[in-house]
Amino acid sequence: MPETSLRPRSAVERSVVRADELTVIIPAYNEAASVGDTIRSLLDQTTPPREILVVDDCSTDGTGEVAAALGVTVLRPETNTGSKAGAQTYALRHVRTDFVMAIDADTVLDSDAIETLGEVFADPEVVAASGHVLPRHVSTVWERGRYVEYLYSFTFHKPVQDVFGRPLISSGCFSMYRTDELCAVGGWSDRTMAEDMDLTWTFSERGHRVRFVPEASSYPIEPATFGFLAKQLRRWSHGFVQNVMLHWRGLLGVPYLRSVVAIGFFDALVSPALTLLVLPLLALFVSSWFWLAFVIDLPMVALPVLVGARRRGEFGRALVGLPAYFVLRLVNCWFMLGAVTSELVFRRRLTTYEKGH
Repeated sequence: MPETSLRPRSAVERSVVRADELTVIIPAYNEAASVGDTIRSLLDQTTPPREILVVDDCSTDGTGEVAAALGVTVLRPETNTGSKAGAQTYALRHVRTDFVMAIDADTVLDSDAIETLGEVFADPEVVAASGHVLPRHVSTVWERGRYVEYLYSFTFHKPVQDVFGRPLISSGCFSMYRTDELCAVGGWSDRTMAEDMDLTWTFSERGHRVRFVPEASSYPIEPATFGFLAKQLRRWSHGFVQNVMLHWRGLLGVPYLRSVVAIGFFDALVSPALTLLVLPLLALFVSSWFWLAFVIDLPMVALPVLVGARRRGEFGRALVGLPAYFVLRLVNCWFMLGAVTSELVFRRRLTTYEKGH
């Protein structure tokens, strides 16, 4: 990773994210249909960034032209970098501001998202922060399931993780970082399929604080079809297993994150087999009452989801989406089972980054 020209800063200097001290990186491969909305969303911020770098990763659909027409800086590698992590790290060498933000080329923000997210950097120990995420479109069963899944996670799990300064992931679709600390770890790594998880855990292992800011909202385009969903879930599930194998020693020294990851990894090992094999067999050959196990946690899921949705004036949308959430959960189990089997049993790592959303 090339060295940047950033100078050391005192705690006072590090306390404020000003508009002229933020660069935004947008990795983009064949995103002509959506990158314009993302750029306009950034330009309309109450605290707009000093510079927007769009990495046109050898697109074939005119992505770079769309971005250039909106007046931002377009970077085009000689060859495709192979992953979102590669594209973002390629752009990092061009950053000359104290702070840098990464946002997906299909994501838009609330108008005050950057300003709100930047407030937590008043604490000099905070090196990364991410905000609330909800799907921009909610119509298909997969989008409805993801909407409820995100509401559950960002209303219940993330705030608890933030209390300990140890979110499991600083979301890859919308996160802000201190540039010097990001450069110190080499930027975003492509050694796993989940570069955002890898980076978050690396920061935590180094003793840095990572924050979740629920008031800063982003809206990515989530998979509307099973084909796109499959690519995304394959990447996410393999990425989780790969990161556990990569970081487990380092996580032993991070008490809260160690416990969360241990529980998550145990769940990844046990839940898919239990959900897809054991419970159906018990329901078919022992008692049909075992089918209730698939939705026995409905009240626990529904309560934070419906409370969070009501605050947003979206109670009906969340209520209608609850059945889709349980369908999506079964699909999640299938892909996690495949990832665990492939990565741990057959030692076949997923190394090809396949674009979904």
